[in-house]
Amino acid sequence: MKTKPDLSFWKLWNLSFGFFGVQIAYALQSANVSRIFTTIGADPHDLSYFWILPPLMGLLVQPIVGMMSDRTWNRFGRRLPYLIVGALIAVVVMCFLPNAGSFSFTVSSAILFGLVALMLLDTSINMAMQPFKMLVGDMVNEKQKGLAYSIQSFLCNAGSIVGYILPFVLVWLGLQNTAETGKVPDTVIWSFYIGAAVLMICVIYSLVKIKEWPPQVYNEYNGGETAKDAPKEKTNVISLLKNAPSTFWTVGVVQFFCWFAFLFLWTYATNTVAFNAFHTPAATTISGINYNGEVINGKYLIANGDQIIVNHGKEVSDFLSTHEGPFSLTTADIVETRADGSLDMSGANTVEIANAKDCSYITRTVLDASSKEYNEAGNWVGLLFAVQAIGSVIWAVVLPKFRSRKLSYILSLILGAAGFIMTAFFTNQYLLFIAFALIGCAWAAMLAWPFTILTNSLKGGNIGAYLGLFNCTITIPQIVAAVAGGWILAFFSTPGELAPEYLMMFIAGIALIIGAACVLFIKEGNGTAEPVETPAISEDI
Repeated sequence: MKTKPDLSFWKLWNLSFGFFGVQIAYALQSANVSRIFTTIGADPHDLSYFWILPPLMGLLVQPIVGMMSDRTWNRFGRRLPYLIVGALIAVVVMCFLPNAGSFSFTVSSAILFGLVALMLLDTSINMAMQPFKMLVGDMVNEKQKGLAYSIQSFLCNAGSIVGYILPFVLVWLGLQNTAETGKVPDTVIWSFYIGAAVLMICVIYSLVKIKEWPPQVYNEYNGGETAKDAPKEKTNVISLLKNAPSTFWTVGVVQFFCWFAFLFLWTYATNTVAFNAFHTPAATTISGINYNGEVINGKYLIANGDQIIVNHGKEVSDFLSTHEGPFSLTTADIVETRADGSLDMSGANTVEIANAKDCSYITRTVLDASSKEYNEAGNWVGLLFAVQAIGSVIWAVVLPKFRSRKLSYILSLILGAAGFIMTAFFTNQYLLFIAFALIGCAWAAMLAWPFTILTNSLKGGNIGAYLGLFNCTITIPQIVAAVAGGWILAFFSTPGELAPEYLMMFIAGIALIIGAACVLFIKEGNGTAEPVETPAISEDI
């Protein structure tokens, strides 16, 4: 097997440049998805459930892309075809997702539309991201891998910073940062448009500049045989996992608690900061009525066809006092007045009420997502995520200076835990910079050490497959956190009162502390069995 040649700095740069555009898309998703769903009317207790889709798509897509690209050879290359498809889908979806509240849907329909768009966006981002990780393994020699991954890390963080601060910058440029109830502000919508444009430019640049090796040349530098000559023996996912090195599992345990914590960050950071630091007002709204045991959902009440009541305390009291006799009560998700004065209702249900006193009104108290304070907080959270990325870059420079990799890993996660706990309780928006800089320390270690430790224990032709499978240690904990998040928040909530979302940040900090303790069980270079490498056939997934 030949030694891979040294590549110039700019060739190494070109291999990863597309990561810049992909990370802008990923940052926009991470910082704004909870804000978008809250704006279009999602209940805070349901927010974590919406975050099931991104890791679930990663769980399904990345192993498939890894295995299929290990065996793909065509005119566009080996890894690049997946970049093309993923990027094209991402660009289209980024133009639709922030407009989920602008199509005159009912609240439930707008949320469903947003969920489908989120699923497609995360699927495409995962598909576009995976090739850049693998191209370094394919074409860069061991001596230059450190530099290659450093460039990739720089572009990753640079793209993240741009994505995080875009709404904040657009406010400075004069775009409107508030919108009518149920609609996402222009600052967020145009941030997604700009991100989509940059992603497309980066992909085109990558396709022009990256020339993947043909099969014969690839095998000369990486070993193995061409797809045509490869042995026909098949190895499925179970066999690959059975023969995985022990570090795959020990690092995976640490990964579980780390990514559990960060899923809570992405889900609850916006509302935590909005409540603690920006004092966003709460709004109590009707979500339906209960009459004789029958629950009818809807946020508008229409009595006898001509009175619209939105539940804001006094209005409900007035409503109850003026309708003591029999009347017809309609609930609806959306109510608009036509030119002739009649009402156009969506999601309407009507029930005949004998006496208003027999009705109980189901209410919920949430942060007012249409308020100036909430949208200022949303932009500030993007700025905080940018601080996290900068902190990650700085700490990534410090990490290699530690003599013990495990010590630096543990310290990083403990610092991150402190940042999460600070975020839960700090009420000063500027002190939150310190909290998110500390969270960036944990993020730097999470990006650097797990893949470094794992790739040092992998050899042979299934590296792409193993990296794809290792992505499960990122996605599964996020799925668990997304499922558990609603239950945990409900446990600490009082019905009818504002949900204490800040406590979720405290719980995330505790999870990182547990993850730091689990680092002690990682053994590098001792007792690590080499994986048995045989060709992985994607059809057997």
